[in-house]
Amino acid sequence: MLLAIDTATRMASLALYDGERICAEETWLSRNQHTVELMPSLARMLERQGIAPQDLRGIAVALGPGSFTGLRVGLSVAKGLALALSIPLVGIPTLDILAYAQPARHSPLCAVARAGRGRVCAALYRRRRGRWRRQGDYRIATIAELCAEVEGRTFFCGEIGAQEAQLLRERLGERAVVASPASSLRRAGYLAELGYERLERGEVDDPATLTPIYLHRPKIPLDSDRAA
Repeated sequence: MLLAIDTATRMASLALYDGERICAEETWLSRNQHTVELMPSLARMLERQGIAPQDLRGIAVALGPGSFTGLRVGLSVAKGLALALSIPLVGIPTLDILAYAQPARHSPLCAVARAGRGRVCAALYRRRRGRWRRQGDYRIATIAELCAEVEGRTFFCGEIGAQEAQLLRERLGERAVVASPASSLRRAGYLAELGYERLERGEVDDPATLTPIYLHRPKIPLDSDRAA
């Protein structure tokens, strides 16, 4: 049984996958409560399925980009379980999970996740050899900056609110196709499938060296801010 953990953004998700079916999955709006919500949610899921931690055979974890706190919580739990149970661990980039879940289409796909302060983490994907494959690096940009770079019809998915969707349609018109909220939901079931594929290929990460993908430094208050 493989456990998938995704706490990369305000949305959190857990899943259990046996290689043939998603046995359990939970996705919820955690906001900034990952620290207090993750372990109780995991314990309830294992109990409902009658699974002990010792029954787990691998762990897949979302690596980011995403929030500093969320990524730290998920990765810490995943590493701790992998080391304690002596089971393999694999990390999967957050935006790759989003892209993997989208249906095939001829136009390019832009996957986004909120980065705060009016910006998003984004990556562009194109359909190659039966699946979405990333073109270029992950980056931080505003929606307006992404619009300025779009040349043709593009499919947008991920954490896109009503305001961002409206801006995309105003700037790009028919060139912007925006996924529905349900299609944009980042689910741990997809993370589990990607992680299982890597485990089957023998591509295992080292818990001691696996690090999250940060596109900017965490916002840490200065001493003068604390004094204030």
